[in-house]
Amino acid sequence: MTKIIKLKPGKEESVFRHHPWIFSGAVSNIPEGIEEGDEVCVSSSKGDILGTGHYQIGSITVRILEFGTDHLTEDFYARRLESAYRLRENLNLIRPDNNCYRLVHGEGDFLPGLVVDIYGDTAVMQAHSPGMHFARHKIAEALTMIPNARIRNVYYKSDTTLPYKAHLDPDNEYLIGSYDGNIAIENGLQFNIDWLKGQKTGFFVDQRENRSLLERFASGRTVLNMFCYTGGFSVYAMRGGAKSVDSVDSSSKAAALTDANIMLNFPDDSRHHTYDTDAFKFLADMEKDKYDLIILDPPAFAKHRSAIKNGLIGYRKLNAKAFEKIKKGGVLFTFSCSQAITKDMFRMAVFTAAAKSGRKVRILYQLSQPADHPVDISHPEGEYLKGLVLYVE
Repeated sequence: MTKIIKLKPGKEESVFRHHPWIFSGAVSNIPEGIEEGDEVCVSSSKGDILGTGHYQIGSITVRILEFGTDHLTEDFYARRLESAYRLRENLNLIRPDNNCYRLVHGEGDFLPGLVVDIYGDTAVMQAHSPGMHFARHKIAEALTMIPNARIRNVYYKSDTTLPYKAHLDPDNEYLIGSYDGNIAIENGLQFNIDWLKGQKTGFFVDQRENRSLLERFASGRTVLNMFCYTGGFSVYAMRGGAKSVDSVDSSSKAAALTDANIMLNFPDDSRHHTYDTDAFKFLADMEKDKYDLIILDPPAFAKHRSAIKNGLIGYRKLNAKAFEKIKKGGVLFTFSCSQAITKDMFRMAVFTAAAKSGRKVRILYQLSQPADHPVDISHPEGEYLKGLVLYVE
């Protein structure tokens, strides 16, 4: 029988608004014998059934998967995954020239704690909650059963995403199928995807639309791609007709992967160079006015609320140096993927950097995550990617 977690009086309001998180401060009791990852039912203080979800230890006690029910049906994951796939079909993301996309974006696809990215016929799954970890085999099977999706391999990669307090020590492994190549196609460009050892699921699919926008600005420009990782922006800039492209990353492995992706699409093209060095040092040492198109796409500077202050300092310093060095008439693409940093916080950090530089700066575009990273309207916390395209005089 599903265990019931009862809320304190007056703590049901967020659930009525379909916010999927039940915080520990709202809970009046934790049933005996409950274990992390268990499926639990949430009730109001009066005993009314509010929904069913996964229990875990921490500030978020329950992530609700289904509202208004006291249990999950046997076909729950199959229904949710098929619905997520249909959305991607309707977005026209599944095409011969594009076979990589995000299939499940946690709360945005009503599957809190789960991320699934698709690369050709391989699904790379990440669990962010113990409940999803324990359901991984059922989810993997459901992925291969989605009509028309043609998913043959499911790779589970959650060693860095599960709460460390859960002591789950998951193995990164193929739950279904095996390795049969790692080249995926995004908007007609080919990329080596390192889901075995790379960051996240191996590729930042959330920048797909922003890379396409950058391509439109690249013609004839001298491009600098900071924190390049796999070189996604660099490859698009090359196709856009950039005069030259320099890619910078402190990781030698990332630099090598960038070179491999350039060679895959533009073999023996002398326009591209890769630098394996610290980004801040490169910006400080580089020649002024050399670049007229700069991309700043750093890793999250503030992964938790406690790091917000230092994170904002980092964004100000980084953007100030770019404003100082970019050529007159240059375009700056600048991003934050820190969920703890709000859109207004990031914008203020960039504005402060612009003011400090003394340059005239205009906003051309305000960017966010693409449609295959949807945000549940009841869960605004799901909006994490912020970006600005700036014209610098």
